Parts: sequence; C-alpha cells; structure tokens
Amino acid sequence: MTLNHSIPSMPEAPSLSDQIPSMDLNQIRDLIADDMKAVDDCICRRLQSPVVLINQLGHYIISSGGKRLRPMLVLLSSGACGYRGTQHIELAAVIEFIHTATLLHDDVVDASEMRRGRETANARFGNEASVLVGDFLYSRSFEMMVEIGNMRIMEILSHTTSTVAEGEVMQLLNCHDADTTEERYMHVIQSKTAKLFDAAGRVGPVLAEQPEAVIQGLAAYGMHLGTAFQLIDDVLDYSGERDEMGKNMGDDLAEGKPTLPLIHAMRVGNEADAALVREAIEKGGRDYAERVLAAIQATDSIEYTRKMAEQEADNAIEALSVLPESPYRDAMASLARFSVGRVY
Repeated sequence: MTLNHSIPSMPEAPSLSDQIPSMDLNQIRDLIADDMKAVDDCICRRLQSPVVLINQLGHYIISSGGKRLRPMLVLLSSGACGYRGTQHIELAAVIEFIHTATLLHDDVVDASEMRRGRETANARFGNEASVLVGDFLYSRSFEMMVEIGNMRIMEILSHTTSTVAEGEVMQLLNCHDADTTEERYMHVIQSKTAKLFDAAGRVGPVLAEQPEAVIQGLAAYGMHLGTAFQLIDDVLDYSGERDEMGKNMGDDLAEGKPTLPLIHAMRVGNEADAALVREAIEKGGRDYAERVLAAIQATDSIEYTRKMAEQEADNAIEALSVLPESPYRDAMASLARFSVGRVY
C-alpha cells in the first residue's frame, strides 16, 4: 500500500505593506509640518534675486499648489534615519528647485498652457523667461549644494540632474514614435521622473551617516514610488477630471506621447484598435481622443497600467524593511499608497 503524506502548506508571511499602519496625507503633513515650514521659508529666501523677473516667475511657479512630495520625502527619510541636523531643510529646497526647473523646461518643450489648474509660466511670462529662470534654479541648487559641502550629496544630485535631462531627451525622441516599447517607456519615466524621487530618498540616510544598505534601500523606495506616481499620471490622463488634475484630459495623446496605456492598447488590441492608436500617436492632436479612449477601455489598458503602478507601490513599501519602526516609516509607506490611490 502506498501512503500519501501530504505536507500542509504554510501560510504566506504577511507583507510589510500589511503590517505598516496607514496615515492620510494630512497626518503625513502634520508629522513634518515644522520642517515643511522651514523648507518654504528657505525656498522664499533662496529665490531672492536682484532681477525682478526671476523673483516674479520663481514665486509664481513655486506657489502654484504642487504636492511637494519630493521635499516631503527628503524630510521623511531624514526623520526615519534619525537625522538631527538642519541640512535636510536646505536639501529639500534643492530637490524642489531641481523639480521646478524641470517643470519650467518641460512646459516650454511641450508648449503646455495649463498646469495645476492655472496658466503655465511660459504661457504667462514667455518661453525665453521660463527657460532662463529654470537655468537660474538649477544654478541656485548647485550653489546650495556647495554650501552644504557633502561630496556624496553632490555626487548624488549632480548625477540625478544629468539622468533627468537624459530622460527628457529620450521622451522627446519617443514623441510620435508608435514603435516605442514598454521597456523603453519605463526607462524614460524612471530617468525623467523616478530618479528625483530616488535622490530624495537617498539624501536622508546619507546625511544621517547610515549604512550603505539603508541608503540603497531608500533609493529603491524612491525609484519605485516615483515610477508608481508617473504611471498613475498616465492613468489620470485618460480618466481624471480636468478640475482635479489641473490640466486637460488627453494632453499626452495630443502631444504624441506614447504612454503605457497606449503602448498596451496597441500590443493587445485588435488590428483596427492598434492601427487607430498608432495613427493617433504619429499625428498627435485631439481629434482622436474619443476613439482612442474607447480602444484603451476595450483593451483594459487603464487597469493594466494601474496594476503596474500598484505593484511598484508595493515594491516601494517592501524596500522600507531597511528601516526600524517609526511614524516616519509609516508615513513613507502611506505616501506610496497615496501615490496610487490619488485622483489628481
């Protein structure tokens, strides 16, 4: 007689995401409220210039109601690593300046007219002023880095700015290119968007002189968080409300950008849908918007992109295993959840 001895299956260990308590965005902001006030004061102080137009345009874009996720990440990662100095304030401002410079240049390249619910700086002040003030913000950022005097920080942020610029150029090359693959697209958003989140995650543990494993863990957290954030932006371009998003639905399509919902729709859709999306990318404009949206819905491309974003958010939370329990770690996990649950 043959006996079958079945081995009982072991229950799956709960993921870190299931173990870390959730905080809403207001609770996260309350946790770092004093530091964020100091960052805002630093931004206003370091924006000062004897050139009036720099003051006007700089304050216009900085005060335009952004989420400030990147400077928040600098503050949270510093707190999670036990940093007790003040240089994280300056670095949070540096990260915001670099981000703002990329927005100014982005809007000129894309000929955008609306961001965060109001006129873009280039629409209001002109392309030339926007580009030059973006250059000023980059330059001011590096002045501030030199003052901090930490070579590892300078290495991280100088490499980051180069990578972001490369991502911008890659995105430009992909415009109107319907043969852009998912792999190429992911490389673009990891360079253009996620790399600055990566840097924001890194600088906190570097300031706190944490082991390399912690630095790399929080860099991975930032990379996954930034990727999730951009993928949800792709989703919202076809499903968000204009008033909540602060821009027009279908802007990416109008600019001929092959984002993930479009790439997926071409890959899995029927021949007619794939041909329609290809033509829309190659020609750009808003004439295709309704038909392309129908093709995206028919191929479940929004859901596909959202699931990829959710996986990136889960990966970000798992990367926090290098940190001890703290309200800062809880806030960082909640920030990852917010990145995929948001509607704007």
